[in-house]
Amino acid sequence: MNQTLRALPAVDQVLARDDVRQCLAGLSPERRTEAVRQALQDLRVELQAEAALSGAAAPTRAGLLERAAEGVHGVVRARRQASLRPAINATGVILHTGLGRAPLAPAALEAVTHAAARYCNLELDLDSGERGSRLDHVEGRLSALSGAEAALVVNNNAGAVLLALSALARGREVVVSRGELVEIGGSFRMPDIIEASGARIREVGTTNRTHLRDYEAAIGPQTGLLLVVHPSNYRVRGFTAGVDLPQLVALGHRAAVPVAHDLGGGVLTDLATWNLPREPVVSEALACGVDVVTFSGDKILGGPQAGIAAGRREVVARMRRDPLMRALRCDKLILAALEATLQLYDAPVEDLSRCLPCLQMMTEPVEQVTARAEQLVAALEPRVRAALQPEIVASVAEAGSGALPLAEIPSCGVALSPHTGKVEDLARALRLGDPAVVGRIQRGRLILDLRTVATGEVEPLAAALANAVGE
Repeated sequence: MNQTLRALPAVDQVLARDDVRQCLAGLSPERRTEAVRQALQDLRVELQAEAALSGAAAPTRAGLLERAAEGVHGVVRARRQASLRPAINATGVILHTGLGRAPLAPAALEAVTHAAARYCNLELDLDSGERGSRLDHVEGRLSALSGAEAALVVNNNAGAVLLALSALARGREVVVSRGELVEIGGSFRMPDIIEASGARIREVGTTNRTHLRDYEAAIGPQTGLLLVVHPSNYRVRGFTAGVDLPQLVALGHRAAVPVAHDLGGGVLTDLATWNLPREPVVSEALACGVDVVTFSGDKILGGPQAGIAAGRREVVARMRRDPLMRALRCDKLILAALEATLQLYDAPVEDLSRCLPCLQMMTEPVEQVTARAEQLVAALEPRVRAALQPEIVASVAEAGSGALPLAEIPSCGVALSPHTGKVEDLARALRLGDPAVVGRIQRGRLILDLRTVATGEVEPLAAALANAVGE
């Protein structure tokens, strides 16, 4: 084994090959040497693994050089392939956090391209020529759509909640029901956000029942905020009790304590328009007198990842002045996408589902989804059909990302049962393809739910299945 390792070619020998020089063209000398060294290290590990196998023939020097050259090609291919790659979402989860949540509307994509390609008036008041605020580009639209006096945008909703807690209750107590101490994605919990803000948590009530008297008993000289958290990603049913928002707001006003309402997802338009389960509407919460409402830009609202705070002018101004505001602020691309998305809400409400991809996926008739499933099966080559045995099946899609947690959206999918091999191997081959394809394994079959597959993705999906079978 030691003789084989000593026979490994030197870096210069590998670099001297014509095919290696062509492969490394365009890289700096340092990156070329680094790529060859990585290839040789990978080859060394391979040889050590092969030595553990009985009867393995010792490779020749020429063979080692050839394998090292092949390794360089592999290293360069891996480095030139972007880590963030396009994917076809065939899971049936519309707001899939792992796959980037809400796809942007065409208008938002265009706005991002314009903002990214050239300079823009991000923080310049064109009228006066003086420095302006980046928040001015979206505040007016957010206020008009929500009925708020003022609004601001940060990087995500957890950031919006953190900023509100820091600005309104740092060093003081935040009163919140035990039944609302939720955990959101990535094991990030509301108590952790409260602690990080510098505030102290004051739990009231029980997991399933909290009364107005519980809040009244908790309010004291150290109370900085009453916090209401919408349980967007779960529901408690049965023997439950909660406090109506207007009652809590009235209590806060009597005690001169601000009330914040974290909606999590949050919607600007009542989803009942499309026969979807009801979610709290931002304007309705503010109409109850809540001082500030926080919600997400990249869930049902249909925009980019962002956290939005809307409410009373004085409260939002305190949040703007908080030192965390600069750390949590958004860049011009997010603001451009959000502004363009908010502009779509000026259209008649019945047109909104045609403008926003996420809402379109939630409301599309199942017959149209079934037609795409049939189109996919028809596009498969005979050899692919024989290998995967596709079957059109009824499916159930969901909103995802904690939105509409109990809503089951009728859908249609294609179930794949590999003739040979494991279904897990097929799923992995599809994930590693270009584009990546992500489905879900259910009862020993790979289900591709077509509700989250766009019409223009059907042919690429068929090609990806053919490639996976070929592998």
